[in-house]
Amino acid sequence: MMPTTPVDPVKPSAMTLGEHDLATANDHIGTQLVLDTEGMRVWHLRLKPGEALAVHRHDRPYFWTVLTDGRARSRYGNGDIVDIAYRAGETRHFGDLTTESAFVHDLTNTGETELVFVTVEFDPRRPSVQMMFE
Repeated sequence: MMPTTPVDPVKPSAMTLGEHDLATANDHIGTQLVLDTEGMRVWHLRLKPGEALAVHRHDRPYFWTVLTDGRARSRYGNGDIVDIAYRAGETRHFGDLTTESAFVHDLTNTGETELVFVTVEFDPRRPSVQMMFE
């Protein structure tokens, strides 16, 4: 399992340059990697209230589905800070990510219940995966 970090609920600050540098080297997009094949990786993400997933990068096509209702805050590498409300079953797909269009962010559970996601990322260099995005 990937470690999570408790967060101080005071006013959020933007991502620092040091955090951004750490994020570009961190491709752990969940708290537990549950499957790793030639073409995809499946992650579980579980954050208790106040916990945060460390800054990390997204540079491959992926989708997530949230399994619980909840709230979170993400700080992005471009300086944006976004508060998000999730509903169980909500799914988002990011099909056009590459190393050139990658983004970095963290995720903090600002709600009162555990946030649980399943995330699947694809290796676009694999022919079988390339066909899914054409």
